[in-house]
Amino acid sequence: MARWRWRRTSLGGETDRATFRALHNASLASPALREGLTSASAERSVRHLRALLGTPAAGLGDTSGLLAWDGLGGHHKAQLVPTIQQVAETGRTMIVDERTLVCDDGGCEVRQAIVSPLVAEDTLVGALVVGAPHTTGGLVRAADEVASWVSGQLELAELDLSRTRLMEAEVRALRAQISPHFIYNSLGAIASFVRTDPDRARELLLEFADFTRYSFRRHGEYTTLAEELRSVERYLLLEQARFGDRLQVTLQVAPEVLPVAVPFLCVQPLVENAVRHGLEASADKEDGVGRLHITARDLDQECVIEVEDDGTGEDPERVRQALAGDASVDSVGLGNVDARLRNAYGDDYGLVVETAPGAGTKVIVRVPKFAPGVQV
Repeated sequence: MARWRWRRTSLGGETDRATFRALHNASLASPALREGLTSASAERSVRHLRALLGTPAAGLGDTSGLLAWDGLGGHHKAQLVPTIQQVAETGRTMIVDERTLVCDDGGCEVRQAIVSPLVAEDTLVGALVVGAPHTTGGLVRAADEVASWVSGQLELAELDLSRTRLMEAEVRALRAQISPHFIYNSLGAIASFVRTDPDRARELLLEFADFTRYSFRRHGEYTTLAEELRSVERYLLLEQARFGDRLQVTLQVAPEVLPVAVPFLCVQPLVENAVRHGLEASADKEDGVGRLHITARDLDQECVIEVEDDGTGEDPERVRQALAGDASVDSVGLGNVDARLRNAYGDDYGLVVETAPGAGTKVIVRVPKFAPGVQV
């Protein structure tokens, strides 16, 4: 029989503990700084930066002045503004001594200050201020290193913002690809029921209004799968009003996956492609029917969505071109959806397309049920 003895692990000596404290304080400051340099983010991060430096006071400022201050010597804030502005202009670290930090308080622990520039993407965006009884070469180097680290976090914030803007631009581009013919034809189909079936015309008109309202909404990168599929249902109702029995749709959805957050307009373009290809082949079939199957199932930590048609199929090489964003390929947003899925979840979650000429097409979407930064 083996006997195991549990012992509490130690962080080792003081050097190890100091390293842990530094890393811990940096990790606490990082989330706020990743939001960019604002008054709110500065307020939330500056106290952790002061703890990281181990000084009586610390502050963060933009190019116009201080945004936040933590610790002692708050009465010196106005005296530091001109230096912060100068550092933001020159990009050079400056030391402020007692001649600038005039103080009548004999017990004040902030007699000198180091002002280090903050740079994001080669642009001076502000300054880190470190207040202390006196400055040393080591403290100046520490201030510059922390300012460099803060600058790196601000650059990541700019990267996140650029990524958000890119995704918004991609959604706008996808909206622009929604076929004008679909809009005209849907309104034409609704008009055809106005006299023969006014109640159905009214219902279809409301569905059309809800579809366009959802497709052109301007808030949120993500939506729930339930909302996305509801928009798909509206789209299919309008298409079935046009084509009648020529379009048959099967929809199977596991209730467990309905609340899952997915990128906005990630399913509807795939369905539009499937309807188009399915109906293209229907004229050559004995029954003249195009069939579409949509499934959404629960698979452990993932949600799997499949859109399949029994249409003409496609050359795999053309599919690769569409996924690469080739505008010459007749595909509604296939590359757009693939790119947004990869941006949101990583390269393991791009579209999977199974197709061949004459064999129909199946498009598979996998999304994790929970992913960092993905929420409705």
